[in-house]
Amino acid sequence: MLTAKLLVDAMRQRGVIADIKETEFKVFSQFGEDGIIQYLVHRAQITPEERVLVEFGSDFYGEANTRFLVMQDYWRALLMDGSEKSIATIRKQPYFWERDISTVASFITAENVNDLIGNAGFRGKIGLLSIDIDGVDYWVWDKIDVVNPVIVVAEFNSVFGPSRGVTVPYDPSFYRLDKHYSGLYWGCSLKALELLGARKGYALVGCNKAGNNCFFVKRDRLNGQPALTSEQAYVESPYRESRDRKGNLTYVAGRARLEIIADMPLIDIASGATIQVRDLIQTEGAGS
Repeated sequence: MLTAKLLVDAMRQRGVIADIKETEFKVFSQFGEDGIIQYLVHRAQITPEERVLVEFGSDFYGEANTRFLVMQDYWRALLMDGSEKSIATIRKQPYFWERDISTVASFITAENVNDLIGNAGFRGKIGLLSIDIDGVDYWVWDKIDVVNPVIVVAEFNSVFGPSRGVTVPYDPSFYRLDKHYSGLYWGCSLKALELLGARKGYALVGCNKAGNNCFFVKRDRLNGQPALTSEQAYVESPYRESRDRKGNLTYVAGRARLEIIADMPLIDIASGATIQVRDLIQTEGAGS
């Protein structure tokens, strides 16, 4: 982690970095989220009292958005995941007793998320919330009010493009491969999260290079960091994770991903109407 420390020190001397992708580095995160989060924690001037985080969809905490904060900076953490096996794996690791980590094994829904967080002893202002459940992420963040994070990291589905605010309809038992064999039908668009974040007092400040995570900061904690629209921040995901009906990877990319799930329903955030993914094919510039 020495190299990461040097990168953090250098980053802090640069002042405002408008394109947060320039801050990326990876220690524990799946892509470059470790660097982006370190930069935003510094830019938002997170206080020692705010060094508290909640991450759900943490799996076994191998490639996790927040593990560097826990290991390097000793943040207090609540990790939640729907897999009992994943949570059991976390509890067996040395860092579980070396750091102040709480865990909850539960399938997360809009109905239970506040109770799960609050009953674990996490309430009020915290430094960071990370949401990654590959499903009804929009609806779950919409309901969270038991904690008030300064920074929010949320996964978005770049297949839905940059400009239309859409999400999958709410289903408390949503599982992406049950909904569609391709694994491409889940979550919400970046615009949907931009609109939700704005309603909650957040500014969208960018996405990672991989085009799967976006980052929000409370507007009163931006400290010069530019607020972006979804069109400005959007990054199309380069990875190709589509599957056929037998579960084999098919490596479909770009606009062709929309065609595979064209008949699936979406909720238009602005109107509340139910549309189909095929409606995005004419209106969105996502893909090639």
